[in-house]
Amino acid sequence: MPQFTRTWWGKRFIEALEDFTDPGRLSRGRSYASGGKVKSFAIKGGAVAAKVRGSINPYFGVYEEPLYTTQIEVKQISAADWRKAIVQLSTKASFVAKLLMNEIPDNIEDVFAGLKLHLLPHNRSDFQTSCSCPDWGNPCKHIAGVYYLVAAELDRDPFLLFELRGLPKQDLLAELARSPLGQALSAELTAELPTPAPVTAYCTPPQAVSLQTVPSLREFWQGQKRLPQTVEVAAVTAVPAVLVKKQGDFPAFWQKDGSFIAAMEELYERVKTKNRELL
Repeated sequence: MPQFTRTWWGKRFIEALEDFTDPGRLSRGRSYASGGKVKSFAIKGGAVAAKVRGSINPYFGVYEEPLYTTQIEVKQISAADWRKAIVQLSTKASFVAKLLMNEIPDNIEDVFAGLKLHLLPHNRSDFQTSCSCPDWGNPCKHIAGVYYLVAAELDRDPFLLFELRGLPKQDLLAELARSPLGQALSAELTAELPTPAPVTAYCTPPQAVSLQTVPSLREFWQGQKRLPQTVEVAAVTAVPAVLVKKQGDFPAFWQKDGSFIAAMEELYERVKTKNRELL
């Protein structure tokens, strides 16, 4: 079985047809589309016009290959509803970016669903079809064949979805380009890239800097001001164990009856007396 579409929107178009079309007619329509039975095919506005070759059938008195006229019209979205949809589309950066780059966002139907609309075909009422063949069924195999060719055209130009619904591609892109997001993206897409210039090295080469005065090596290493030659010794405090006394007497960890501060004063004095010769 030939594959007519590769994009998700083309496949969704065919899936919508399969929901309300007889499988047998679709099968014969696929063979018509792939077998070169469609002689001419044109999409203009929301209408598709085609010429499809029929079958010779002496039982029905058909001795020469007939050429049937087939027409498919897709239900249009009103201008007022299109304005609402464009406002919603132009507020989302991902939608504007993909549409301006000739791609259909995979969640675009969420915008139309919020407005109670559909971009892709939703049911049989979205199509109005006719064929000059004697088959009273609708769609006939000739119409079904044209359906598949429309799906293949959607792969090539996804904006046919909008055109079939009544909004030409140039009008859609013009409206999106006028939005703030569209203007920013269009400026980036049309901006000229700077011409790359050759460089001799990836790193910035060092440059010589002129000095007003050249310091001597002695000043460079030792500085202009000498460090003090003597170090002032801190005065000995008159209050022993001053750091301990700042914390208060009888701390939580002290379990003895005697004063913690008094014990520490004695300890400080013993240490100072015993190590006097080291000072």
